[in-house]
Amino acid sequence: MEFRMAIQMSFPKQLNLEQYFSCPIWWADEPKFVKKLNKASDKYIKISQKNLKKQIDDRNKKFGDKGDMGHVFHSTTLIGDPKFKELQDYIGATAHNLLQEMGFDLSQYQVFTTEMWVQEFAKKGGGHHTLHTHWNGHISGFYFLKASEKTSMPMFEDPRPGNVMNLLPEKDKSKVTYASSQIYYKAKPGRIIFFPSYMPHQYVVDMGYEPFRFIHWNCQAIPKGVLNVVQKK
Repeated sequence: MEFRMAIQMSFPKQLNLEQYFSCPIWWADEPKFVKKLNKASDKYIKISQKNLKKQIDDRNKKFGDKGDMGHVFHSTTLIGDPKFKELQDYIGATAHNLLQEMGFDLSQYQVFTTEMWVQEFAKKGGGHHTLHTHWNGHISGFYFLKASEKTSMPMFEDPRPGNVMNLLPEKDKSKVTYASSQIYYKAKPGRIIFFPSYMPHQYVVDMGYEPFRFIHWNCQAIPKGVLNVVQKK
């Protein structure tokens, strides 16, 4: 008891709090693209489903008919498709502003949406993504086309490796605190999320209750000198 009191008495009456190395995530609801891009992305999903049909059929013959359970239908690139140009430009301009907001000097860089694709999880459920990062981007994100409270959702994990080594139990996992190591974002049609590409993220297993489709992308800041060389070629 005396030792504990001695420690308490040695503390300053008030500690100053400074926060460093925070990890931003930005989101907004932009429903204006949903109807148009759902229609435009249908053909990409159908092509992916067709490409995986033999693989799914072979599995079902071997292990019993489970439909498309566990599969994720992944498109080829959407960049170059004029129907997605408005979203692509919106994403690129926003990523540029976010990198500047974070404190990066972009005077010698130009930000591009370098990758963009659409994904749909299996109707029978089981679709998911394991934890990963995007090493080839600076800003990544999602735009949800089909989603609800019954579908999968993105989960982000603390990117600081040192924090994982000394994790303690959280008092209340329903609240986001300094002790939180994972956070979830609800998916809904029209919701757009931006995050640094180094942020580990995954999608929880979808149960197949309702359709789940989203657009995913990477934005990269490319040195203007590199662009000049490429353009001259």
